[in-house]
Amino acid sequence: MIKATEGADRMDERFSYNFSQAQQYGFTRGAYHFFSTKSTASDQARFFFQNVKLENGDLPPVLDVEQKPKGQTKEAFKKGVLEWLQLAERHYGVKPILYTYFKFKKEYLSDPVFNQYPYWIAHYYVDSVRYAGHWEFWQHTDVGRVPGIEEHVDLNVFNGTLQQLQQYTLK
Repeated sequence: MIKATEGADRMDERFSYNFSQAQQYGFTRGAYHFFSTKSTASDQARFFFQNVKLENGDLPPVLDVEQKPKGQTKEAFKKGVLEWLQLAERHYGVKPILYTYFKFKKEYLSDPVFNQYPYWIAHYYVDSVRYAGHWEFWQHTDVGRVPGIEEHVDLNVFNGTLQQLQQYTLK
């Protein structure tokens, strides 16, 4: 999963290179958008769509939600997150993946409407996921090491087989 965009105007400067390299080396790749508290969900979705061209074999788009705007009600926040997810589903023709950390999901996104989206849980430094609901991906650390990459990286586990992962990809 490679960061592509943030908000309505921030493109990760290494996205294009990282995304093409992942494909070149045979990785099942995906792109994510970091949801901002400073712009509307529809503006953020449009910006992501303009900059991320997913292809057959790619994972569905991911919405990374880690902050709720101060002063915004929970209901308004949930409505914005849901709007981004629905716009992405219409645009790409597949349910996007919702990424957030364990406590944030419980506090702000525990509404059953979000359970229809594949869930990628960030839950660090534990031996197993403590989330009682269904999840597809588990990000278990942010200080992983991968040969060829000098910096720490996030490490994830897919809750299924390689064949099941491939079924998630765009056709």
